[in-house]
Amino acid sequence: MIIAFSVTPLGVGEDVGEYVADAVRVVRESGLPHRTDAMFTSIEGDWDEVMAVVKRAVAVVEERAPRVSVVMKADIRPGVTDGLTSKVATVERHLAD
Repeated sequence: MIIAFSVTPLGVGEDVGEYVADAVRVVRESGLPHRTDAMFTSIEGDWDEVMAVVKRAVAVVEERAPRVSVVMKADIRPGVTDGLTSKVATVERHLAD
């Protein structure tokens, strides 16, 4: 499965980059395949391990912010691995045609 999620601290002002970096650090330390862009971090693995990482990422932000907003989108597709790479490769292949 792939989870795309964003964690936004609320009540800490406009500059939230350091809080978001704390959450992304948790994802990177997880060892699971991941990708971060301007809006979301996507992480790939089985349900329990991915959700545990998301929970830890939210918890580190929650330690420093009075309120946290979380947005998640899941692609649950049993038997598929390397979806982070293969989905993008498929689109790129179609664009090259």
